[in-house]
Amino acid sequence: MDLEKHPQQPTAAAEPDGIRASDADRDRIADILREAMAEGRLTADEHAERVDSVYRAKTVGELEPLVRDLPAPGGSTRPAVGAPYAHTPAETSGPADNLVAIFSSSTRKGRWRVGGRTNAFSLFGSVEIDLTEALFGQRLTVINATSVFGSVEIRVPENISLRGSGTGIFGNFEVVTLESADPEAPVVVVNGYSVFGSVEAKPKRGKFIADLQDRLRKHLGH
Repeated sequence: MDLEKHPQQPTAAAEPDGIRASDADRDRIADILREAMAEGRLTADEHAERVDSVYRAKTVGELEPLVRDLPAPGGSTRPAVGAPYAHTPAETSGPADNLVAIFSSSTRKGRWRVGGRTNAFSLFGSVEIDLTEALFGQRLTVINATSVFGSVEIRVPENISLRGSGTGIFGNFEVVTLESADPEAPVVVVNGYSVFGSVEAKPKRGKFIADLQDRLRKHLGH
């Protein structure tokens, strides 16, 4: 009797819930929560509490209960934003860089290597991302920014392309669009929303990637 039951239980119940959550899993849940709040299904406080749990979750089993009482979103933000760029799936895959500020501040600046994807979350705090001296290891960089009673500030060099889309709910979401003269220049896409807070992305005057052409040639190899 015990031999029959023992192998079935881990396979049916424990194993799926125990799978480690990926960054894509967290992004999917965060998208559902964002849309639910925009539709009035969640209050700002409920949303903030659940999003905090999303970025702290270690397994799929911890994520699913956060949206169990919510319908699937009507549209997916991530694919829609990435659709115009042929390099999106390959270049934004892999682990994301997470910057979280809860009643605190988080800063990333200076000479650092930018990954394909960065998640920035601010709750009663501030996140600063300065890309003016950063090293771009790929052409497309996606930043998912969420601000609840806080701020996310993004600064980029003047000679790259900057695009994005988002929503400000009793707050401000502003992305100053840039189009580089060089078609192979890095592209930074900022997506997200703010609730009683601000998300701001714009070029930093006088800051340029000086060796843009050489870096791209060396990275792309052709």
